[in-house]
Amino acid sequence: MKFSLLILGLILISCSENREIESDKIPTSIPLVKKIAGFSLEMPSDSIPPNSMEGIIDLGGKWVALIPYSIIREGKAKVEYNHKGMWWGESLSGTADCIRMANKSGLKTMLKPHVWVIGQGWPGKFDLSTEKEWLTWEASYREYILTFAQVAEEEKVDLFCIGTEFRIAVVKRREFWRQLIKDVRGIYHGEITYASNWDNYKKVNFWNELDYIGVDAYFPFSKKKKPKLNKLVTSWEKQGEKLKAFSEKWNKKIIFTEYGFRSIEYPEAVAENGESNLKPDMKNQKTAYLAFFQTIWEEDWFIGGFLWKWKFKENPGGENDTQFTPQNKPAEKLIQKYYSKAH
Repeated sequence: MKFSLLILGLILISCSENREIESDKIPTSIPLVKKIAGFSLEMPSDSIPPNSMEGIIDLGGKWVALIPYSIIREGKAKVEYNHKGMWWGESLSGTADCIRMANKSGLKTMLKPHVWVIGQGWPGKFDLSTEKEWLTWEASYREYILTFAQVAEEEKVDLFCIGTEFRIAVVKRREFWRQLIKDVRGIYHGEITYASNWDNYKKVNFWNELDYIGVDAYFPFSKKKKPKLNKLVTSWEKQGEKLKAFSEKWNKKIIFTEYGFRSIEYPEAVAENGESNLKPDMKNQKTAYLAFFQTIWEEDWFIGGFLWKWKFKENPGGENDTQFTPQNKPAEKLIQKYYSKAH
């Protein structure tokens, strides 16, 4: 009897493993949904041909996020933008040209100005010591955002994002953000959002003044070398319940202003395992996208998002690439299947 139970257990384990493998294939039946099927653009360093957005359309893309970076130098407060050191696509004229190109291609647009802190990178750790410094930052950041809000208005952008991942500034300078929203609405007459980091969206207290709750959704669900689909699905379902409750609390739908998955071993624990030691892993990326599409994608409180990211380079991505772009990787076909069903 014990031997029979052992055999039965082994059979069940084997079947479970086979289902895991089978479930990683692209589904044949995908529902038609109303979603933002978006790509975050790496703004080009030089001018690009008019047909440069065709690859996005071929993958079912309906939206693009244009991200003109500015910089803050380490230890400084002033935001610098539209200077000679910027890439063409990050300049005011280059950004406007890219918006027009997207519009002519039939793509909708989100304009998402983004600050890069020299020496730190993302602005999540950006902080200042004195009130004088904060006032300097506020004045220069307001100028930066309102300048691009004017571009958004003139070029008929569909959605404008007032900031990205300021984990500290959104808590310390709350009244600044509320006034900034009013100032933006005085210039730009479309919908607006803010891109909060995945671990910070609950600390933003001005969602009621925006049209959508924006989340940069890099939730760390697994530290495994090769995360399993069923585990990722369970994690997304649990996180989805939290996001749904938050959406209902504010009576606002949620947009993933950024989301995406790397094609690498230990995709959510790269720093801990030493990136230089890790190999490309195409299946990890594809599995992560599949878990996302099988869960969050079909939820009513979720209006879609912008995957990270699309590059205007010759032969970007590929099977030796470990970064976020899905270009020329197996995940591309999966994304195409779901994005092509969005409208």
